[in-house]
Amino acid sequence: MSAHTLDELLADGVRGRHVLVRSDLNVPLDGTTVTDDGRVRASLPVLTKLTEAGAKVIVMAHLGRPKGTVDPKYSIAPAAHRLNELSDFEVIVAEDVVGPSAQQSAAALAEGQVLVLENVRFDARETSKDDAERGQFARELAELTGQNGAYVNDAFGAVHRKHASVYDIASLLPSYQGDLVATEVKVLKTLTEAPKRPYVVVLGGSKVSDKLAVIDNLLGKADQLLIGGGMAFTFLKAQGHAVGGSLLEEDQVATCQEYLTRAEKLGCDIIIPTDVVVAEKFDAQAAHEVLDADKIEQASFGANGLGLDIGPKTAELFASYITSANTIFWNGPMGVFEIPAFAEGTRRVAGALAESEAFSVVGGGDSAAAVRTLGFDEDDFGHISTGGGASLEYLEGKTLPGLAALEG
Repeated sequence: MSAHTLDELLADGVRGRHVLVRSDLNVPLDGTTVTDDGRVRASLPVLTKLTEAGAKVIVMAHLGRPKGTVDPKYSIAPAAHRLNELSDFEVIVAEDVVGPSAQQSAAALAEGQVLVLENVRFDARETSKDDAERGQFARELAELTGQNGAYVNDAFGAVHRKHASVYDIASLLPSYQGDLVATEVKVLKTLTEAPKRPYVVVLGGSKVSDKLAVIDNLLGKADQLLIGGGMAFTFLKAQGHAVGGSLLEEDQVATCQEYLTRAEKLGCDIIIPTDVVVAEKFDAQAAHEVLDADKIEQASFGANGLGLDIGPKTAELFASYITSANTIFWNGPMGVFEIPAFAEGTRRVAGALAESEAFSVVGGGDSAAAVRTLGFDEDDFGHISTGGGASLEYLEGKTLPGLAALEG
């Protein structure tokens, strides 16, 4: 069964109706300043469509992990204020999630206005493992819509969570798939069902354990897996190389060895860095040098240096695979891109994707942040996902609760 679409809801008519929208406003903050508004901007199209059609829109969203308690540093207000700055509609911010402020503000909403509820994770029932607790919270959210409400899930970054505002709510109101979610699903289906070859997957980030399931599922499906970031050092250890003080998951070395063996049998190339940028310590001003991947412990400043980026030879090698590909998926930076000295590997990979004519997908999270931080034009990429974890779980072949709930 397919999910109902936003266009179906609009065709039914929303003027004067309350529409509860699960958006993704989980943005990084510096105090109360939004440092990357990509997810806010991605939420705008659906909210704009609904407000222009006369809906009274109530937005649910989370920010960070406040662990079910009210914590001002995780308030949704800065993200809501940024939404107000970027939009042509009026945004009202509730002081609570389903309490008096939310109830009164929802009842007073005018057509074309948007009410943003406080961080749904301030209520412990949002993420509860108890179905009854989540169900009760979902009912209180649904009650904000009155007698003729509807629900739209436009938060792809949360669809892998069995949370009240993502999963349980869909059984209480007429439910629809937002355009952002629909686009994400279409893109990921292209990657999993019929990728045009050569199909290159670039994986980075800190921990290999975060990517094990996706590597396992992509072996034999992708033509090359390019491994960078902190996770590369566990693969280097699996190849028998010493990695100094670099990030290492010792308990995953055997698994990486097994993947290397299986990949060879399946005709999938796992490409590991041949050189790395090694620093004396984790510091923007630290001494650093480029070393071959089998000589990490021979740094001039000692054997305990940290690998913080792929080296220039590896960056060019990765770029060559990307340039020759017809389908590319990238998730995870190649190094500590927030520090200029260790950003070049990520910059080179992003640049190769930007120049490529291939169908390219940047898999959300830190990769999307890197694209913006390093000054690339988002229009140069085929698709920039808003859901890092959700994208990976989809590629792992998992059923995502938020999508399943919309399909009934």
